[in-house]
Amino acid sequence: MGAIRVHEFMSLDGVIDAPTWTFDYAFDPNMGRAIAAAMDGCEGLLLGRTTYEMFEPAWSQRTVEDDPGAPFFNDSMKYVVSGTLTSTTWRNSQILGPYQADAIRTLKDTVEGDLYVSGSGTLVRRMLSDGLVDALHVFIYPLTLGVGPRLFTEDMTPRKMTLAANESYDNGVVYLGYESQN
Repeated sequence: MGAIRVHEFMSLDGVIDAPTWTFDYAFDPNMGRAIAAAMDGCEGLLLGRTTYEMFEPAWSQRTVEDDPGAPFFNDSMKYVVSGTLTSTTWRNSQILGPYQADAIRTLKDTVEGDLYVSGSGTLVRRMLSDGLVDALHVFIYPLTLGVGPRLFTEDMTPRKMTLAANESYDNGVVYLGYESQN
């Protein structure tokens, strides 16, 4: 049985909207190492429709020379949770259909290795509430945005997690890595 590992960029006030606001902060190479560690052992990506549609044009043409993560994103199987997407153009992609907790549990049981999730806020909130997230890797940026979709909402099922890793970077970003206590 595999695990689901989630990676999110978040503002101090919890906003996880399309993180163009991260561009104002230099990407610290140690952040890349933390993300790579979160992806280590993952055999596939689990994505919501919006993130899939953002990632496909951004990653599908990249090579290892452009970004060391390109082979993982392009060669790994991508499982897309969507009730509206009808076809994919990015190789190794499969539409799972609308969100169903049991379908995600079955996927976890059948995929060799772990599944990596980046972004996909709607999907992540539902999986957190349903106890399906095994590891949560959050990079908190030193700014508040005031408005935008939040990672944690008032209607979520409470869950306990254990701090497994933490780092701070010269650009002001703080990394917190949590493991589920499920």
